[in-house]
Amino acid sequence: MPLHINTPLVHSRALSILSGKSVLLKLDALQPSGSFKLRGVGAVCERFAQQGKSTFVSSSGGNAGIAVAYAGRQLSIPVTVVVPESTTDHAKKLIAQESAKVIVHGSSWMEANALAQSMLEDPSVAFVHPFDDPFMWSGHASMIDEVVAAKAHFDCVVLSVGGGGLLSGVVEGLLRNGLAHIPVVAIETQGADSLARSVSAGHLIELEAITSIATSLGAKKVCANAFELTTKHDIRCHTVSDLEAVNACEQFLIDHRLLVEPACGASLAAVYEHSHDLLADFQAPLVIVCGGATANPMQIQNWKKQLSS
Repeated sequence: MPLHINTPLVHSRALSILSGKSVLLKLDALQPSGSFKLRGVGAVCERFAQQGKSTFVSSSGGNAGIAVAYAGRQLSIPVTVVVPESTTDHAKKLIAQESAKVIVHGSSWMEANALAQSMLEDPSVAFVHPFDDPFMWSGHASMIDEVVAAKAHFDCVVLSVGGGGLLSGVVEGLLRNGLAHIPVVAIETQGADSLARSVSAGHLIELEAITSIATSLGAKKVCANAFELTTKHDIRCHTVSDLEAVNACEQFLIDHRLLVEPACGASLAAVYEHSHDLLADFQAPLVIVCGGATANPMQIQNWKKQLSS
C-alpha cells in the first residue's frame, strides 16, 4: 500500500455559483501529511527504503519536509529536514512532530538546499528533493489517475506552482491518461513567480529573492522540466497577489470548512478573483487543492491585516 491516500473529489457548489462554471476540487489537503507532496515523496522514500538507505535528508519550505518526515516515521527511517529562515514556526513544529530533526539555514530554500546537499557524504543517506525528481512526479500524477478513474469531466486543471513538481506530475498524469489536450492554468503569487517570469523571458530565470508570503511557493527557480513543459503543453501562467491568495484561503474555509495556506490559496484565487477572464475559455475546471498544513487561522488573519494595511 502507498503512503498516500486516495483523496476526495468533490463538486464545489459555492465556487460553481460564483464562477458560473462546474468546479471540481481534488482535495489533496486531506493527505495524512497535509498536502499533495506525500504522493511523490512517499513513492521516493519507499524506493529508497527498498534500496537499503538508512537516513533521509531533505530541504523544504514546509510541506515537502512534513511529507518526508511523515514517510520516514512510517518507514522507521530517521529524517533530517533543512528549512530556510522564512519557514513558519508552525511548519517546523509539524516536521518535528513527525520525529524528524529540523535545521534552519539561509534566507531561501536554495540556501537551505545547499546545506542539505553537503550532508550526503555517507552512501547510506538518501536525499529527497522537494520537487525535482521524475520518480516523484510520477507519484504526483496519481491524483489525475484518481480523477479519471472517477469518470469526472473537466476541461482544464488549475494548480499552484512553486518548484514545479506538482505541475510536472499533473502533466504526466494527463499524458498517461490520454488527456494531452487538457490545458493547465498555472498560478503563482507575485514575488514567487519564477515560472511566469521565465516564460515571459523565454528562458529559465532565477529570482533575486522571494518576496511573497506564500513561502511554500518559494523556489527562486523552477525545475527545468516545469519550464520545458510550457513549450510542449498548453500551460497558461498567471500571478495573483498575496492578499488575493489569503482572501481565498479565508473564503475557502468558510465555503468548504477546510483550512489551506496561501500557496494553495493562489490557485483558489484564480476562481474566486479571476474566473471571469482567466477561466473564460473553460466550463469545467478541476482545481487541485494542494493543501498546506503550515498555516493556522490566526496566521491567516494576521497576514490579511498586514497585507490590507
